[in-house]
Amino acid sequence: MKNIKMITFDLDDTLWDNMPTITKAEFETRKWIEDQVGKVEWGDFNGFIKIREELIKNDPSVQWDISKLRKEIFRIKLLHIEPESYRNRIVENAFDLFMLKRHEIELFDDVEMVIKGLSKKYTLGVLTNGNADIYKFDIGKYFHFSISSLEAKNSKPHRAHFDEAIKQVDNVSFENILHIGDHQVHDILGAHNLGIDTLWFNNNDSEWDQAFLKPDEFNAWKDLPEIIKNKYD
Repeated sequence: MKNIKMITFDLDDTLWDNMPTITKAEFETRKWIEDQVGKVEWGDFNGFIKIREELIKNDPSVQWDISKLRKEIFRIKLLHIEPESYRNRIVENAFDLFMLKRHEIELFDDVEMVIKGLSKKYTLGVLTNGNADIYKFDIGKYFHFSISSLEAKNSKPHRAHFDEAIKQVDNVSFENILHIGDHQVHDILGAHNLGIDTLWFNNNDSEWDQAFLKPDEFNAWKDLPEIIKNKYD
């Protein structure tokens, strides 16, 4: 039985349902922009992918700095707005609004209760590819550290997040970590490749489609403490 000292968590779609939050933030930000400058041609998802690929080609850091990516997409969509100083001010204010709305989340049932309980026994950390800040929420007080792709300068499943995690606490190795997340590749595969134990949050009844053995899974946060207790105590 492994000696688990640290538990790390993904954020989006693990602690809360991210799609409603992001959709609302995007809608309200675009509306605010158009209230300032008039109609904007936002394009579709394929257009977004093409812009993203071009931006990454010119600046590889955009791949893991998603805040910069969002600002640059706003800037491209507003190229017709003059003068440039006004355009840049709109971009910065729009991004600030987006981030405000991006943090209007609703935790899944029992998340705060479970996190509070686990924090009494384990060191808790956040490993996220997103730009949500756990310390903007009351629940943040239970976490010892938070590492985003911006800080890791890479994105899961790359090992950078996990390498940074073991620097946060003395006498912790990959064998002492349990990572919990919803994404089969970013979270579970990324940790599995390093010999880190995982638990899969699967509240959508998704099929396991990876080539390695599926870890234990859960679909309700209230069940997590008992799973961890049975597995590691």
